[in-house]
Amino acid sequence: MKIGFNKKAIIVKEYHLDIGTVQVYDNYIVSAFEEGATVTLERAYQIIGISEIHFRGKDFGYISLRKNSYAIDPIIYTYLRGLENLKAFAIVSKKEIDMHNFKIEKMFYKNQMEFFIEYENAIKWIKKRLKKKKVKE
Repeated sequence: MKIGFNKKAIIVKEYHLDIGTVQVYDNYIVSAFEEGATVTLERAYQIIGISEIHFRGKDFGYISLRKNSYAIDPIIYTYLRGLENLKAFAIVSKKEIDMHNFKIEKMFYKNQMEFFIEYENAIKWIKKRLKKKKVKE
């Protein structure tokens, strides 16, 4: 039986890092970082490691919940581009500054990346992108 979108998604594993929380679901990751945190390349490697544990050889998506304000080293996106199984990257925020930052981040990332105001829309987009990738194979 397929679980529909209106069913509550089940967290496979939750990680509490020094910069915030990372939740792993069946085919995507959701991160929420602490106010004032700095996401460095070293800290990004923790998340990349989590993705390798759970999604080795399997396509996945990533959702960044921007509830708090924090800094991101843009060089991280050049490393994320190298993750061939990361098929969709979504940023969720209601803040206008995050929308402006998204435009800059997208220039560094250069892969499938979208901005959403509603979390549910980001999940739908991630699932749609992953489904399209399966159809192409």
